[in-house]
Amino acid sequence: QVHLVESGGGLVQAGGSLRLSCAASGSIFSINAMGWSRQAPGKQRELVAVITSGVGTNYADSVKGRFTISRDNAKNTVYLQMNSLEPDDTAVYYCNADVYYSVHDAMSLWGKGTLVTVSS
Repeated sequence: QVHLVESGGGLVQAGGSLRLSCAASGSIFSINAMGWSRQAPGKQRELVAVITSGVGTNYADSVKGRFTISRDNAKNTVYLQMNSLEPDDTAVYYCNADVYYSVHDAMSLWGKGTLVTVSS
């Protein structure tokens, strides 16, 4: 089995920074795209950022210039550096990864989420 475990959430004041981490563990052959999504109370889950295996990146307009996604393939880990945080960034942040556990077999996995709260 393969698991994704997020860490790094917490409470921060507006204008502050947090760094989220998500580590994949288990029987992993390779990992394709990895990303972060978030879900605020009463809202639908939205994609925040994604990074491909070739380290191409894409961001939601609402976080461009403030958030940076990166990955360490040796550690099967994806990061989300969040700067200039705003109260509207308050949400549960979920990690997602397209994991190959053999040459031909893949699955899309989600972590359980980590809460980020930004106070005004």
